[in-house]
Amino acid sequence: MSHDVLNPTPEYLAFWRERHICTLTTPRPDGTPHVVPVGVTYDPEAGLARVISNKHSKKVRNILAARPGTARVAVCQMAGRRWATLEGHAVIRDDEASVADAVARYAERYGRTPSPNPDRVVLEITLDRAMGRA
Repeated sequence: MSHDVLNPTPEYLAFWRERHICTLTTPRPDGTPHVVPVGVTYDPEAGLARVISNKHSKKVRNILAARPGTARVAVCQMAGRRWATLEGHAVIRDDEASVADAVARYAERYGRTPSPNPDRVVLEITLDRAMGRA
């Protein structure tokens, strides 16, 4: 079932606010999918999803290997029969304000603040598709 990225149903948004481990799928340089577990925050007002990561991770390298703004990615979560997927194009943000905002959003959703990491970056996904059954 499709959802409006900017105006999700209350049930869909509530599902994205529950504490769930998600998956992130990024394209490797050879085009094959790289799937890893991550924490994700969804900001429908801005049309963004965010994932915090270490700048040396494979997922970050995959996004950086693509032409700027062309790395198409997906984040997904599931719980029983409920599932939700968000898709869009990812960029890497490493400025202090973007990282601090993403860490605060992560702490709110997951109930814990990650340890400080000077190598932390944000995978910022500009969303253009939302699907799921929540």
